[in-house]
Amino acid sequence: MKFNLTRIAPTPSGYLHLGNAYSFLVTKALAEKSGAKILLRIDDLDRERFRMEYLVDIFETLDFLEINYDLGPKGPEDFLVNWTQLNRLDLYREALERLWAEGCLFSCTCSRKKIAQMNSSGYYLGHCLDRNISKTKKEAAWRINTFEDELVKIQDIHGKSKEEVLPEDVAFFIVRKKDEMPAYQLTSVIDDTHYGVDLIVRGRDLYNSSLAQVFLAKSLKDTAFEKVSFYHHPILKDPHGKKLAKSDGSTSIQFLRKSGKSLEEVYSLLGKMMQVDKPIGNFDEFKAALAF
Repeated sequence: MKFNLTRIAPTPSGYLHLGNAYSFLVTKALAEKSGAKILLRIDDLDRERFRMEYLVDIFETLDFLEINYDLGPKGPEDFLVNWTQLNRLDLYREALERLWAEGCLFSCTCSRKKIAQMNSSGYYLGHCLDRNISKTKKEAAWRINTFEDELVKIQDIHGKSKEEVLPEDVAFFIVRKKDEMPAYQLTSVIDDTHYGVDLIVRGRDLYNSSLAQVFLAKSLKDTAFEKVSFYHHPILKDPHGKKLAKSDGSTSIQFLRKSGKSLEEVYSLLGKMMQVDKPIGNFDEFKAALAF
């Protein structure tokens, strides 16, 4: 397998944890194996959760993990001036207008509570699709019409493709939020195309999100993104079988560093969570334990 560019794409909405470190290191390993360069792409459009200390933590964590990248901001200040997603708002808005002009979008005023009342699963099933709510309606999200339910073709790192039905949890997904800011699925597709990413590494829990993004790329007639290859790695869990989260401070890299843990000890923790036979103490041993 041969790729040009992959990316590490954290969000400055909390301190990065061992699960993030695992994903970043898997990305580094795949980049080395495939000859791809690495882009640092920080997703900062969630302005309510953005904190400067979380942005700083991204650079400190990458430095601690000894992960070098080829493209992207050199530090927090460089990011805020040259690499923030706010600089690409025009790209996102142009894509939204194209989707609207193509008849792909509809306005939705449903709250989470209302969605839960209409469907006990909590999935949105297109309640506003035929309500013809104005495009300019205040406090309305824009959703993409997935009603035709075409099969989505997704490609893995070995060039094998398979077709999937778009799952209910990403049906009619939001592309513009009620605050009129572009939503994650749209910005992620636009950014990856903008920078020329052709390999996306993420957790298996985001597989359905990948399907949604391929669907969106097809709606945008983005043939480059439709050819992107995906690798969905296993998800690390705590001793209780729970997925790691930013809210769990004890697994944050910042906490471990401040507790005096060395990089070798962090690798050892990752090895135990990966449940591999041999102990892991460095990147080469980590890479050897992966099966691509």
